[in-house]
Amino acid sequence: MSENLEIANSIKTGEFNTNYHDVGTGEPVIFIHGSGPGVSAFANWRGSMPVLAEKFRVIAPDMVGFGYSDRPDGITYGMDVWVQQIIDLMDALELKKVHLVGNSFGGGLALALIIKYPEKFDRVVLMGAVGVHFDLTYGLDKAWGYTPSFENMKELLDIFAYSRELVTDDLARMRYEASIRPGFQESFGSMFPSPRQNGIDLMESDENDIKKIDKNVLIIHGREDKVIPLQNSIRLNQLILKSQLHVFGQCGHWTQIEHKDRFNKLLVDFFSED
Repeated sequence: MSENLEIANSIKTGEFNTNYHDVGTGEPVIFIHGSGPGVSAFANWRGSMPVLAEKFRVIAPDMVGFGYSDRPDGITYGMDVWVQQIIDLMDALELKKVHLVGNSFGGGLALALIIKYPEKFDRVVLMGAVGVHFDLTYGLDKAWGYTPSFENMKELLDIFAYSRELVTDDLARMRYEASIRPGFQESFGSMFPSPRQNGIDLMESDENDIKKIDKNVLIIHGREDKVIPLQNSIRLNQLILKSQLHVFGQCGHWTQIEHKDRFNKLLVDFFSED
């Protein structure tokens, strides 16, 4: 086991290797992280994985181009690549059907997955998700347009979190140092170039396809989210027949961190229902 907690297991998925966490036993739940600079599955889900692992098998991959999964030369990052990575991961781990949690970018990816492969997924959680149309926000523009510096990271974390108490200099330094590791910024910078509205549009699913989703879906959003608008989750709740919407007040884009205990309880209860 590496001393770096972000590095866990490695498995071949298609033409590249995926770094993934695999903890607990029981029904499998795949967690898909967001797209902030310096992100990894561990950074995103470190407060949720141990709790959910008490009842479920938790699998949290670094999506290709992020974290410690491979960064193949010449790859064009996009939804088709990321969708196929999750399917290849499930095949490699011999998982027939899983629950799914998607955060922000990961929420858009979760929508694309359950639309294309409905038979492979059971209950789904969408947290601060993209996947429907919205205009580029100031917060998302700053996140995708991030250039590495400690001050830029501090500013970005102020945008992400509602409470200043969460945005310590230690946290900002940790995320900044993650963003300058070899290869991180090069792949990140290539994913969402200007005009960044294109990145939003390319992660959008057709609303007619979203309406056909016949799964129990829990939608979670922070009321004060400056990165992905609350209206996204309201729209998803309107479109998905068997969905429920939970909105946290005094909460920005980091529901799983800002309201960790209540977020985790929501997920455990939701996945435990008959």
